[in-house]
Amino acid sequence: MLRGEPYLAEAGRGESAGSLAGTLAASLRAKPEATLRTLRGRFAAFWVDLRAMTVGLACDRFGTYSLCYSYRDGRMRIAERADIVAGPDAQMDPQSIFNYLHFHCIPSPRTIFCDVFRLEQGSILSGDSRGCRSVFWWKPEFREDTPADFDGLRDEFRSIIRSSVERAASGQRTAAYLSGGTDSSTVLGMLRDVTGGAPRGYSIGFDAQGYDEMEYAKIAARHFGADHRAYYVTPRDLVDGIPTVACHYDQPFGNSSALPAYYLAKLAKADGYERLLAGDGGDELFGGNSRYAKQRVFGWYDAIPPFVRASIMEPLLLGSSAARRLPPLRKAASYVEQARVPMPERLEMYNLLTQLTLARVFDPDFLQGVDSHVPVREQRICWDRALAQSQINRNLAFDWKFTLADNDLPKVTGTTALAGIEVSFPLLSDELVDFSLKVPPHYKLRGLKLRWFFKEALRGFLPDEILTKKKHGFGLPFGHWVMKDADLGAIVDRSLQGMSGRGIVRPDFLRELRRDLLPQAPGYYGEMIWILMMLEQWLEGRARSGSASTSEPAIIPPIRTAAA
Repeated sequence: MLRGEPYLAEAGRGESAGSLAGTLAASLRAKPEATLRTLRGRFAAFWVDLRAMTVGLACDRFGTYSLCYSYRDGRMRIAERADIVAGPDAQMDPQSIFNYLHFHCIPSPRTIFCDVFRLEQGSILSGDSRGCRSVFWWKPEFREDTPADFDGLRDEFRSIIRSSVERAASGQRTAAYLSGGTDSSTVLGMLRDVTGGAPRGYSIGFDAQGYDEMEYAKIAARHFGADHRAYYVTPRDLVDGIPTVACHYDQPFGNSSALPAYYLAKLAKADGYERLLAGDGGDELFGGNSRYAKQRVFGWYDAIPPFVRASIMEPLLLGSSAARRLPPLRKAASYVEQARVPMPERLEMYNLLTQLTLARVFDPDFLQGVDSHVPVREQRICWDRALAQSQINRNLAFDWKFTLADNDLPKVTGTTALAGIEVSFPLLSDELVDFSLKVPPHYKLRGLKLRWFFKEALRGFLPDEILTKKKHGFGLPFGHWVMKDADLGAIVDRSLQGMSGRGIVRPDFLRELRRDLLPQAPGYYGEMIWILMMLEQWLEGRARSGSASTSEPAIIPPIRTAAA
């Protein structure tokens, strides 16, 4: 079985997934890893070798097509959704619930269910009578010594983006998400170029100060002559959509941008479009997230001689209570405290749970039954696995898993599936990913300038206003609306009340969060309420239906070797 839109590297798009599966069947059984390296595009693959008595599973570089599995007593259950593999009576994994509240999603290979796993991005799993073994068939290697030929790289870059959009848009009535940022604007502009007509762009707006980006979406739409459709999300939309979106996923999913993405996908589907192009990936391939510059600033501390750090700076700034009372020294002390923590552990200093403290948030018995260090260990494993020397490229490789594969891409694939429309990610085409691996590190983050190469290479194509704007995306003013809208407040209160009886989060913390903390900082603490609400909504939906889907998994009978 080969699902998705795969194509052979040397042939380009041609055969369907079904016919390509027949072409590759023998080579997948004989040399699975080598065969997978010849594939491009989005896919999930599953095969059985009756002669060797083995089973194989694989997915594309970013895991955009999900495969889940369980293994017990030589028997495998396989499906696209974790809840289908688990069945209605499966036990929830407390560690995965903790991980969800830490990451706002459940990173693979874990799922919410005990002993049910999701295939990691770019990996292959082999199963036989002795068990299962997973390895990465794709290991991105950054080529950091590539000569800095800007003109040549720019021309190649533009050509690849154009061909990637052309491939993604072929054969179907296609529109594009448009946030007004560099990524979505680039995709919209290239869609115009490859179709020769006015592209349709879909944008989300919010009637909330500091959240609405419609001005930039309109700039991009005018620049490219787009047929622009805008949808303004309201609190009523959230009340109606929260249970639907929460229960659609096969496990709890807490990305608050899922609701805006869902309403845009619904609108595009209602307008008769068959596919949406999403701009995800540009930041993570070419250095566009603000945290990359922030971590570079902390990295400068390592350039100070160790003797100076240990003998002068740290005793002065960290060992003196008097220094803490002076604003300039207090700020310097905070810098040193953070800079001393290595990556990626430093990222944990900004986590909601770290800021609130675990003892304040969690029920003591629940906390006793989980390992609070698991998220950091999983991040460390990913960080150390990166085949890169520079910090910027390590940051990118890290985000390819935790930002893209585990969070942003499931947000888009899940909500478009719910709306009944297909989606493609042209900025994550294999060709563009391979190209990004050879872009010099200082072209991605030039001093503290984010995605320098991307912007300079598209100067003259994108409007100047788009090139100079700050990143935003489809942020949601949820916390502010909860404070003002009675119906939205009611669904929050019901969800927190349900959560208070589950033995996961302390009831007194839930009361404090709703009554005291949220009014102090709605944008900040609203995120914590959102992830708790979506967890409760998913658990309630699971209890009502027994399983989010009536589909059945593929069941592979007990596997026996020839010798057995």
